[in-house]
Amino acid sequence: MTAARQAAGSRSASAGMSIGSVLDRLRPEFPDVTISKIRFLESEGLVSPERTPSGYRRFSVADCERLRYVLTAQRDQYLPLKVIKEQLDAIDRGAATVGAGGTADGAPRRPRALAVAPGEASPDDFRSDREIRVSRDDLRERAGIDEKFLGDLVSAGLLTPGAAGFFDEDAIVLARTARAMAEFGLEVRHLRAFRLAADREAALVAQIAGPVAKGRDAGARDRAEEMVRELAALSLTLHTCLVKSAVRGALDR
Repeated sequence: MTAARQAAGSRSASAGMSIGSVLDRLRPEFPDVTISKIRFLESEGLVSPERTPSGYRRFSVADCERLRYVLTAQRDQYLPLKVIKEQLDAIDRGAATVGAGGTADGAPRRPRALAVAPGEASPDDFRSDREIRVSRDDLRERAGIDEKFLGDLVSAGLLTPGAAGFFDEDAIVLARTARAMAEFGLEVRHLRAFRLAADREAALVAQIAGPVAKGRDAGARDRAEEMVRELAALSLTLHTCLVKSAVRGALDR
């Protein structure tokens, strides 16, 4: 831990900010942040506020800036929490510098750009904060596929239009990927196995997060949604690693 962090940590807990005050500071820049999100980041070791004798959290200015660092890295750099924590730990050890974006007391303000390790996915990849509607014609044009190929994808359950017949933006990526795989001789029916595997993984994630969402406290739903995104990202990374390993083994047979 740096001298600046030690100094911040030595402040009296009673002089710090409540979690509600921290939320008020962050919300103008991060409208979607919630108290449960801050608590989750604390549970993951991204921030360590002081505690009063009665157990209430007291955040320093450095803690607030640390949270801003994390939220900015997630929003702008799409970094997973593991990578963000590694950056913060490096800063605390003095192994990395904050640079021009840092605050006067040494707390980080903006993350430096880091490439995510190959195969790693960010929980933010699974957010659905905005919905983009893509028409059938637009999907065909942007994905470079014909009506028959699109119909096959829908029939196989790989693409599912909404009630009004529109698709989301991810459908474009999926259709392009399926088209590219078709160039290697794979037919749409061969891709159903990927759909089934995805459904099984999603069911497992839902089984884990479901009980959390049914909690009686006000932040239960937020915690469950955060858990779903984290598990989905980990599941995708695990799937990628397993496929890589299996493919390498197949080539050696």
